[in-house]
Amino acid sequence: MEHIYNFSAGPAVLPVEVLQQARDEMLDWHGSGMSVMEMSHRGKEFMSIAAKVEADLRELIGIPGNYKILFLSGGASSQFAMVPMNLLRGKKSASYVNTGEWSKKAIKEAKRYCTVNIAASSEDANFTYVPPQDRWNIDPDAAYLHYTPNETIGGVEFNWIPDLTCLNADMPLVADISSTFMSRPLNITRFGLIYAGAQKNFGPAGLTVVIVREDLLGTTLAGTPTMFDYKIHADNDSMYNTPPTYPMYIAGLVLEWLKKKGGLPAMEKINIAKAKLLYDMLDTTDFYHCPVAKSDRSRMNVPFTLKDATLDETFLKQAKSRGLIQLKGHRSVGGMRASIYNAMPLEGVAALVGFMKEFASNHA
Repeated sequence: MEHIYNFSAGPAVLPVEVLQQARDEMLDWHGSGMSVMEMSHRGKEFMSIAAKVEADLRELIGIPGNYKILFLSGGASSQFAMVPMNLLRGKKSASYVNTGEWSKKAIKEAKRYCTVNIAASSEDANFTYVPPQDRWNIDPDAAYLHYTPNETIGGVEFNWIPDLTCLNADMPLVADISSTFMSRPLNITRFGLIYAGAQKNFGPAGLTVVIVREDLLGTTLAGTPTMFDYKIHADNDSMYNTPPTYPMYIAGLVLEWLKKKGGLPAMEKINIAKAKLLYDMLDTTDFYHCPVAKSDRSRMNVPFTLKDATLDETFLKQAKSRGLIQLKGHRSVGGMRASIYNAMPLEGVAALVGFMKEFASNHA
């Protein structure tokens, strides 16, 4: 098979070692005679898989015992509703920071359940920067503050965690951390709740992880469906209904791979090196342009445009012929986007940079 480098924003590239192990265990997991896809979620075989996934996740991130880990279906987008349903706790408003398309979607959904205070926004510059916190206007009576640490579409990333210590001590920080989850160390105690779709750095599509502080559970909006109540899932160890069993298994293999790689600090160093290689190239030519403020550039999702947009299709076609695929930018912003998640090797980024230099030279 011809080797390719897959720069898709999600579902995204998975480690080759993980795919190989899944292949080898496809028909018979550890002598059970069953594929993981065939196992009862309440059987001892899958229960052992689930327990190890949670234990490895707690170890890699450093998640204390007063946080619950939920393995859910529905994608991160389902959390746009579940967060206000569970965290308003009798309050009428919530604060949101608007830094791009995923922030906008979360805000739109939250407005179904409460008044939304826009604490800060970068829409004035087409979402190309992170608003500094000294310019935020957070409603002190808000139930929580929600932000998106990395905007997958726009390529804008917070390199800092908002500090709410000067505000209401009962106001939890909430984050849609889908595209940076497991790409760097994370101080979970700074958050009340984080959630992430797995299909970037953690596993295949179909699994959503919620990590929530225990004291925030148990007070939902009237009429909240049972399946949208975090406490129900926490009390049942994510087994109230059938969880996404096979994606959980793959996520477990990814966690084992991360541990072999040296954990999140080691992975962060690799991700910094990959991003630097690509951004350094973008900054040394006027043939390409990255619209994001340098201080707020994403390590995971790198958007860029060509000086001559009429060359876009030629660029994509020639890139594909070199085994460099899924580089087309999101339809809402155009241009190109290279997603360089954990499983993208440095060699893949180097191959992309080499092609981009050659393409620029040939079409300057």
